[in-house]
Amino acid sequence: MPVRVEGRLSKLRAELEAQGLDGLIVTHLPNIRYLTGFTGSAGVLLVFHDGVVLLTDFRYEVQASSEISPDVRVEVVQSDTWARLGNIIGDSPRVGRLGFESAIVTVAQEAKLRECRPRIQLEPVEDLVERLRASKDEDEIASIRQAASLAAQALEATLPAITIGVRELDVAARLENELRVRGSEWHPFRTIVACGPRTALPHAGASEKTLQAGDFVLIDFGAQVDGYCADLTRMFVVGARATEKQKTVYDLVCRAQKNALRHIQSGMTGRDADRLARRLIEEQGFGDQFGHSLGHGLGLEVHEAPRLSKSNESPVPEGAVVTIEPGVYIPGWGGVRIEDDVLVTNGGAKLLSDGNTELVELV
Repeated sequence: MPVRVEGRLSKLRAELEAQGLDGLIVTHLPNIRYLTGFTGSAGVLLVFHDGVVLLTDFRYEVQASSEISPDVRVEVVQSDTWARLGNIIGDSPRVGRLGFESAIVTVAQEAKLRECRPRIQLEPVEDLVERLRASKDEDEIASIRQAASLAAQALEATLPAITIGVRELDVAARLENELRVRGSEWHPFRTIVACGPRTALPHAGASEKTLQAGDFVLIDFGAQVDGYCADLTRMFVVGARATEKQKTVYDLVCRAQKNALRHIQSGMTGRDADRLARRLIEEQGFGDQFGHSLGHGLGLEVHEAPRLSKSNESPVPEGAVVTIEPGVYIPGWGGVRIEDDVLVTNGGAKLLSDGNTELVELV
């Protein structure tokens, strides 16, 4: 198999055996890519203990054969994929209990399978492949590091466009162009550019609002390399020096982020990781203004396991790649978020992004 997916199917089969499943229907496209290398936008994967079948359509016949191992059987379906899926399952006499991704398969699709193959016991499973994806291998880490480097270069090239009077949309357009010409495959999420009081909106997007002298400018953006995502947030003050309040709030968030970067390690719970930053912010009276989690996993999706949140009691696995992004948001005034991407090990965190988190005054 290609190096990128070597061993992943074996790990999945071990999980299936532990759960007493004879196979798994994989429909979430990032999971299909993780297990096979297939990058198309249409596909269903059947994983048995003794074989793998990818169902796709005519558009991806040549692409699939070039991307995945010959050990994976590719079928190009002309009409009803789910009917063909039922036929393949029916031709596998040793399949009694078959898992499916409950968060992705629709009620109608499940009903069709049950109708076609009533003797098969269909079992909903949750986050089975996603748990495997949470620990990254060296190739995945290298792709995320490259995406983060590319993103930082694109932001540096965008700085001349961050001036008084330009629209948030103009800054976003310049940044997205710089990302693409440097090789980003796509934008992992809608680029956020917010200025002034709009920086208090954690997911503000970009609008027609123009940058004014003294505004905070928050830019949350990412890049994608080999399908893997980077996610960064940087802050600026445009056209003036930062005010004392801007400096105070920014310094608080920066200290909270650095404390989390210094002490996070694999094995601690997502709740304990979140607490590394949240405690400092609460002690300064801004606990209610930090409403989201400390961070999230990064990989083939920009939001994946593990979650660094106060509700997550699960341990952070060795080799997880996560964002560290505390924030403080004050309605009517503005907000601060600082975000970097890190590899989590039992020895601590290793930065994959540049860690350049100083408050930049563009005057």
